[in-house]
Amino acid sequence: MAGARALTLDLLVRAEAAGQYADRALSAALDRAELSPADRGFVTALFYGVTERRVTLDAIIDDRAKLAPSAIEMRVRTILRMALYQLLYLDRVPDHAAINEAVELTPRRSKGFVNALLRSFCRDGKKLPVLPEDAPASARFSVAYAVPVPLAERLIGIFGQTRAESVLAAFTHHPPHTVRVNTLHESREAFIASVPGSAPTPYAPHGVILPPEAPLLDLVRAGRCFVEDEASQIAVAVLGARPGERVLDLCAAPGSKSFGAALDMGDRGEVWSFDLHENKLSLIRDGAARLGLTCLHVAAADARAADPAKLGTFGRVLCDVPCSGLGVLWKKPDVRFKDFDGAKGLLPVQAAILAAGANCVKKGGLLVYSTCTLLPEENEEQVRRFLEAHPDFTPEHFDVNGLAADGTITLLPDVHDTDGFFVAALRKKD
Repeated sequence: MAGARALTLDLLVRAEAAGQYADRALSAALDRAELSPADRGFVTALFYGVTERRVTLDAIIDDRAKLAPSAIEMRVRTILRMALYQLLYLDRVPDHAAINEAVELTPRRSKGFVNALLRSFCRDGKKLPVLPEDAPASARFSVAYAVPVPLAERLIGIFGQTRAESVLAAFTHHPPHTVRVNTLHESREAFIASVPGSAPTPYAPHGVILPPEAPLLDLVRAGRCFVEDEASQIAVAVLGARPGERVLDLCAAPGSKSFGAALDMGDRGEVWSFDLHENKLSLIRDGAARLGLTCLHVAAADARAADPAKLGTFGRVLCDVPCSGLGVLWKKPDVRFKDFDGAKGLLPVQAAILAAGANCVKKGGLLVYSTCTLLPEENEEQVRRFLEAHPDFTPEHFDVNGLAADGTITLLPDVHDTDGFFVAALRKKD
């Protein structure tokens, strides 16, 4: 286990210094390391956990260190983060083991400091820092829910203080394992009957929530299902593809929405799956082959530039555009450290994709716009600007198993137990 902690330490330090995405850094490190399955699991849990809770862990360190934050070396701070995370959130690690291993990892000159801070934290009941009564809500939320203050401020501005706290609290939970059943081969009911502990998703008509112990990889490899959050499945249900239609998915990789549309069509018709990156197309092709789907046409294409040969030829077009990703905070812990003001750079890209998608919709057809973010400028405001520029489109009412909306809906983790997600349905006039 000592080797696993040392690997995690090096990985966390490198990832933060380089600004790498957490999943890429971890995957590369585990591919190189020779670890037992138990140690791989420990490294994964500790790496993601420290990344997710970094703000809270730093608040504890800075409150107890009685030093200027800059006076603590990054490597020593990371060792403290790792130990504090184990003390607070990993019940299976004894306190003495977490502390002793942290001291062993620490350079000689800082061993006493690390040992004293961790032992005093335990003696005092492992309490989080107590902020002054007049502290802003954003500061309190930052410590309690491990998000930077600017992000807490943004969410308060969007939802108000009470709802923002509810959303942040939901993002601290681990999301359910959700899949969509391959209904070419079996019904959702048959799938659930064969997987103990599984249950139907409340809204998505073909989704299943799996228990943690379910053999997810085996089920996916067998082509019985594919991983897809319920929010994404709801977007596909809003698209409403039918057998024999021509459907366009402009930003398709890794393919789940294309697969869902093809299944809704009974694999009869055409689903054109485009993505800008050639190296991602194999994910779509391999997934379609595993599921036994034959109606997909996969190609590299820039979603911002509609192919003249395809203008006005599709009955349904899906634009699941690149976005800031704020809605998947519970799955991608490093998203919280993004500069969300930087999302403004995505707005022209989103608008261009939506406009190109609109050009591909035939009269009377449906255009669906979706994101996995909660920022209004990428969601409601983007749709408002589109409708002002395209009077030939109008919002379309939809109802997915009682989840109804007049054109647009924002799905939230605290309300729907899904990713934070936005879906808009826009009908082209005849």
